[in-house]
Amino acid sequence: MAAEQELLSTEIVNRGIESSGPDAGSMTFSVRVRRRLPDFLQSVKLKYVRLGYHYLINHGIYLATIPVLVLVFGAEVGSLTREEMWSKIWNITALYDLATILAFFGVFVFTLSVYFMSRPRSIYLLDFACYKPQDDLKVSKHQFIELARNSGKFDEASIEFQKKILHSSGIGDETYVPKAIMSSENCATMKEGRAEASTVIFGALDELFEKTGIRPKDVGILVVNCSIFNPTPSLSAMVINHYKMRGNILSFNLGGMGCSAGIIALDLARDMLQANPNNYAVVVSTEMVGYNWYPGKDRSMLIPNCFFRMGCSAVLLSNRRRDFTRAKYRLEHIVRTHKGADDRSFRSVYQEEDDQRNKGLRISRDIVEIGAEAIKTNITTLGPLVLPVSEQLLFFATLVRKYLFKGGSGTKSESSKPYIPDYKLAFEHFCMHAASKTVLDELQRNLELSEKNMEPSRMTLYRFGNTSSSSIWYELAYLEANERVRRGDRIWQLAYGSGFKCNSAVWKSMRRIRKPSRNPWL
Repeated sequence: MAAEQELLSTEIVNRGIESSGPDAGSMTFSVRVRRRLPDFLQSVKLKYVRLGYHYLINHGIYLATIPVLVLVFGAEVGSLTREEMWSKIWNITALYDLATILAFFGVFVFTLSVYFMSRPRSIYLLDFACYKPQDDLKVSKHQFIELARNSGKFDEASIEFQKKILHSSGIGDETYVPKAIMSSENCATMKEGRAEASTVIFGALDELFEKTGIRPKDVGILVVNCSIFNPTPSLSAMVINHYKMRGNILSFNLGGMGCSAGIIALDLARDMLQANPNNYAVVVSTEMVGYNWYPGKDRSMLIPNCFFRMGCSAVLLSNRRRDFTRAKYRLEHIVRTHKGADDRSFRSVYQEEDDQRNKGLRISRDIVEIGAEAIKTNITTLGPLVLPVSEQLLFFATLVRKYLFKGGSGTKSESSKPYIPDYKLAFEHFCMHAASKTVLDELQRNLELSEKNMEPSRMTLYRFGNTSSSSIWYELAYLEANERVRRGDRIWQLAYGSGFKCNSAVWKSMRRIRKPSRNPWL
């Protein structure tokens, strides 16, 4: 019971002057109780730390063998003078020593060869583009409520609920919605879905091809992710048809994978590039707002209406070594976490119909707690890959001590808590999925991030709303527009969504990024 109470926060809300009733003319207040994200860094499971170290030492056998060989070979050669070494090499009676040296040298060369042949190719990000809709699609929060009221699809209680959600959402007055939701007609149709898809996807891709100078026929791998709208032919087929791409292109269309699907699509593109050398890959991430518009009265299904807005990103990747000089970033790590085996996590974001058979996306009341568990697992696995050695030693030592002595004493002391790593030592920039103000607030509190660290996420939510899987790219575009990315900087993209999934991507800047000529923030 005490642990449950720790997850609750209270807030006193001034409701203004009562207009009627026995308390007319007096000020009224209400107490609002909310669930907070649990302090997930204080409850880490050792198996996820082990998983992170498993990722870290995939090539450990080679890294361990080479230094040993170098030490043995150096000790053997270093003990000899120059005359003795030449004597042993050319003296016919010293064949055993020559054979030993040659054997060590052969093993050394073989180990190096196996390591570099098995080492994954570097994946470079050449450039990316984020779609910025036309100004006639821009709506303020007030206009949004009036559009909902004038559409005739909602009763007054539903209107007031959406107004309340918008007020505390962190969304500003310049987000974008499709024209279809502004009418009284049904907007969740295949025709409207295709119209919105072609607008945002082609808009982002046109800008990407223009910025990079790459022809569509040069692209060998195409991955498109859109969670809700999945027509036949697929969205990836629509892109191939529009740009007349080549016939042997490897194309994939990911659906139903939520707001974290952008990193899943990135992971798939990486695997395809590892298997297909000297290639370009394009990853398109988007969501169709109109097709997912909910016209009913169920409050848990009205929440997505308030947060989701138009957006799309297109990313160009390459595994060509000659692209090293023109690349903006190099992909360092991808860590994926899936909690779908748990029933609560699986149903936390669930598409279904309400009692009146209106289709929509139902958001569970436990979404914050479920999301926190997924985030905790993901960042625990990521830690050994990115944290400095000093942070890892402190974190690992306190974690092992906790598990060794967890049964020793009945009371839990402060010293028994695991050391909380400082992720600001691992990354210079943070791109956290702009889901909502509440989630960003709790992420900032748990990871002890500064306002500047959270600025890209908060500004993206305020300016563009929740653009689903493309939001992390609008955040990176914000950093570029403000010329904050310098050579060697590390960027952490963290996305989470239905399933329940949480995924991380880590990039390293190859050069200082100057203000681009085209950017949604300019």
